[in-house]
Amino acid sequence: MTTGLILFAHGARDPRWAEPFERLLHKVATARPGLPVTLAYLELMTPNLESACDSLIGQGCTAVRIVPVFLGQGGHVRNDLPALAAGIQAQHPGVAIKPAIAVGDSDVLLDSIAAVCVEHLGT
Repeated sequence: MTTGLILFAHGARDPRWAEPFERLLHKVATARPGLPVTLAYLELMTPNLESACDSLIGQGCTAVRIVPVFLGQGGHVRNDLPALAAGIQAQHPGVAIKPAIAVGDSDVLLDSIAAVCVEHLGT
């Protein structure tokens, strides 16, 4: 089974907003060479989640893990993402489409953010 990874972000009108997510994509791809990984956006930017899933499935992925790069489990992660994933799953019944929790629920990320915040006290 080949598992693909989608980094799922909100999206914005300003294309510069995507820069940290593109850096994150590069870091993930560097950490896991050969991993099929891409970005997808909820709105205002492309590709959307369905297109990103279709791309990974077209590359031979039989499972897709969707990691919301959101700080919290708000309505987009709790409601919109499961509905989108269910629709994609219905279109691709032979592929395991599985959303993860928001990255902001990870203590590893929160520890890193806290360290950056404290670091700013010295500047």
